[in-house]
Amino acid sequence: MVDLEKRRRIMNRSIMLGHCICNPKQPCPCDVFKAKNVCLCAGERMEDVEENVPLTRFVENAGCASKISQADLKKVLAGLPESADPRVLVGTATCDDAGVFKLTEKVALVQSVDVFTPNVDDPYLFGQIAAANSVSDIYAMGGTPLTALSVISFPIETLSPAIMHRILRGGIDKMAEAGVAVLGGHSLKDSEIKFGFAVTGTVHPDRIVTNAGAKPGDILILTKPLGTGVLSFAAQVGKALPPAMAAAGRSMARLNKSAAEIMADFGVVAATDVTGFGLFGHLGELVHQSGVTAEIHADRIPVFEGVLDCLRQGLISGAVERNREYASRYVRKTQDISEEMENLLYDPQTSGGLLIAVEEDKADNLVKKLKAKGSPAAAVIGRIVEKSEGLILVKKTSDSPNVFVEIVPEEESPAPLPGHGAAPCYGGPGSPGEGGGEGAGLPGLEGAAAPPDRFAAFMEAASKDGAIPFRNKELMAISLSLLTKCEPCVKIHIDKARSLGIGDEEIAEAVWLAVGFGGAPILMFYNALKDKL
Repeated sequence: MVDLEKRRRIMNRSIMLGHCICNPKQPCPCDVFKAKNVCLCAGERMEDVEENVPLTRFVENAGCASKISQADLKKVLAGLPESADPRVLVGTATCDDAGVFKLTEKVALVQSVDVFTPNVDDPYLFGQIAAANSVSDIYAMGGTPLTALSVISFPIETLSPAIMHRILRGGIDKMAEAGVAVLGGHSLKDSEIKFGFAVTGTVHPDRIVTNAGAKPGDILILTKPLGTGVLSFAAQVGKALPPAMAAAGRSMARLNKSAAEIMADFGVVAATDVTGFGLFGHLGELVHQSGVTAEIHADRIPVFEGVLDCLRQGLISGAVERNREYASRYVRKTQDISEEMENLLYDPQTSGGLLIAVEEDKADNLVKKLKAKGSPAAAVIGRIVEKSEGLILVKKTSDSPNVFVEIVPEEESPAPLPGHGAAPCYGGPGSPGEGGGEGAGLPGLEGAAAPPDRFAAFMEAASKDGAIPFRNKELMAISLSLLTKCEPCVKIHIDKARSLGIGDEEIAEAVWLAVGFGGAPILMFYNALKDKL
């Protein structure tokens, strides 16, 4: 039952201010109220909100691709004070996976925090992946994770609370699998979903694994395939490869726990995990901090099925270029390295594998143990060749293609044309509340102050024939509605265009013009919307 008195009071206050009291960026009445007759500021919630929605449609950069780039991060962190506490064994100076703080001669704390946006559509799986990714930093340092605090941002007013519940449940269940106690957490109301954990573990001060311990002669081993960023981006833009994405999902949800335990048994002192900065970004830090040159064998790197073909089709996220901007300073490659392979090595990974530097005489046995204990893709991908200021040499060792069979994704035609069923337009000719007036003709606003008449007059004038014919303005309005991601506006203006006799081909060109200017995020927004039209 809607409390109309509360609604009237809240909306009257908002209209007098000229914007919603809960979101100063939007006017009152807002689009949600116009489309759904629900005032979020008054505490009302939509009853018909869906529980099964694709999470990746609500984010711009999926998974660890949402991280700030290394180049920008270095600029921001430059000049910030470092801790002078002698108990800090690993701090910010080495850009390692986690910080280490000494408690006693035998015990040190290992701490890290990792939060990112969904890169899969299933809430429970996303929660699992976020937990596995967060705890991976502790494993990479040779530590044992003990406790965690969750951090979540969620649009609680517009998405079902059941979705947030499933995200948290997935994370908590995965942390339980890791033997980690989730002690609580922090939540934020946000338009974009983000989730992760701050994790605390322990490590013996003499057994810390860092990115600064690699030495000439060491063999480099990677425990999980590359390509999660490519596959997630492909899914976002409607080019999903379900079998490959399913395999990537299983890999991302798999803990690096066993790999870390095996690594410790072999006395490894240098490692990192491969996540948002891509293989080259994380390896770049390792060679820089260790003062060595790494030789990488591109044809030995494990890759998820279908990834290289996606790259050949140009399915390359912006995060690849951000990673390249920083890490390319370390990279030298031979001419036979293909463009798609090079892009793959900058691809941002989510909950990727461990990159381990181990003594040569231990490498074969280490790989065998890893394969037997839950890391089937573990492979030798190169070696440390000499001391230097930090360099990555990339080459092929044979002419044979990568050993992983690729799946060619089906060609997809452009998105179908919008459908019918839009609500009448507010603010245009013939709409409820045209020209202003008491309550602006909106339900539940009787007696509330109306928007200023001057604005209503402006909108009325702008929505008529002028130097630009009104029918052309409606086509422009369709493009602008898509670019501003206003769902009710898209429905309204498509319906109005049809009422003016504007045909499907013209509407389609207006849609694709918006996609041309707004890129993949607008295409994802439209693909999510078209089924509702």
